[in-house]
Amino acid sequence: MKHALKGFLASTTVLAAMSQAAWAVDLEFYFPVAVGGSAAETIEGLTEAYMAENPDVSIEAIYTGSYADTTTRAITASRGGNPPQLAILLSVDMFTMIDEDLVLPWDDFLTEEEMEDWVGGFYPAFMRNSQTGGQTWGIPFQRSTPVLYWNKEAFAAAGLDPETPPATWQEMVEFGEALTIRDDSGTVTQWGVRIPSSGFPSWLFTGLVASAGQDGLANDAGTEVYFDTPEVIGALEYLVALANEHEVMEPGILDWGATPRAFMDGNAAMVWTTTGNLTNIRTNAPFDFGVGMLPANERPGAPTGGGNFYLFQGSSDEQLAAAVDFVQWATAPEQAAEWSIATGYVAPRADTWESERMQAYAQEVPGALVAREQLAHAVPELSTFEGPRITQIINDAIAAAIVGDMTPAEAMADAQDAADAILAVYR
Repeated sequence: MKHALKGFLASTTVLAAMSQAAWAVDLEFYFPVAVGGSAAETIEGLTEAYMAENPDVSIEAIYTGSYADTTTRAITASRGGNPPQLAILLSVDMFTMIDEDLVLPWDDFLTEEEMEDWVGGFYPAFMRNSQTGGQTWGIPFQRSTPVLYWNKEAFAAAGLDPETPPATWQEMVEFGEALTIRDDSGTVTQWGVRIPSSGFPSWLFTGLVASAGQDGLANDAGTEVYFDTPEVIGALEYLVALANEHEVMEPGILDWGATPRAFMDGNAAMVWTTTGNLTNIRTNAPFDFGVGMLPANERPGAPTGGGNFYLFQGSSDEQLAAAVDFVQWATAPEQAAEWSIATGYVAPRADTWESERMQAYAQEVPGALVAREQLAHAVPELSTFEGPRITQIINDAIAAAIVGDMTPAEAMADAQDAADAILAVYR
């Protein structure tokens, strides 16, 4: 089907149709929300704006819950013969969507010029989780890196320079010791640092792995993982030590969703979370805060993350052409700037950052530049075939080390063996 469709779309007639401003078509578009704030309203507003400009296109933007909920719904709808035309799913869902034969490569719908000027305009760091096998399967949109947020008032109260975050692992421990506050009974009223270990534990953990000097947790083909290396084990040992040895982080499994609130309520003076939480924290934090790159060890480093647009099989040519046009419109500078400013997600193309609106925003909110600058040091997020199973394996290993059921070395050795057994068939 894909080869036949590619040949058909290469025809002059269809390419001409794809360049038209509007189609008399209906589209379904699934989208998730993984951060606080008004992300859902912003996506719905962008969709309404596109339809106002293209009255022959009707897009039903359907909020489908979390990323996991959205992926499940998209797969279920596709298997049931009623797929959406578009969905924003995690970039790391790429291999799952390919393996399930549910999505189409964007290359089949674009001219050579569009491939060079449009696809080629996205930051290369984001494309590492968007392309494989010489084809483009995802278009970056809801993209991010984790960053460090710090409470400047808490820094000043602890005798630290409120304008200077920790630059290294060692400094994060030292700052954390100064920032951890206990009352007369010994109960902690403010933790120095919080790195969530539920929700997206392997994503934040990849930030430690990158800082330890390793280029991510898997190969670009999605067929091999590197869980039991000295860098990975050392990163997990450091994470465990923050709570158990240095006592600057609350022990146990720490919730992803509760982390922004823990920061804004003063329960943690430093937190690791997505840059996609920037607008939420900026709007609601009752204190001045800073945004910085993740502390380095052997090198600076952070994973990319977040969601891509995927184009689903089972739609008409007119629907697919309209879906492509909508995504090109949504990622253009004006719309991408609106999305980035409203949410804190990283505008995924340089031309957006060159626009007057984004330049003004960056001057007003310098923290918005941190994630973009961190892209120069970014590594891919963990993405493999059998992705949910592989991710669960490493998440379980991280949890086992955190709660003390296994040493970091034992946990990662077991994780490597389990992942190798699953991925062997893909090699």
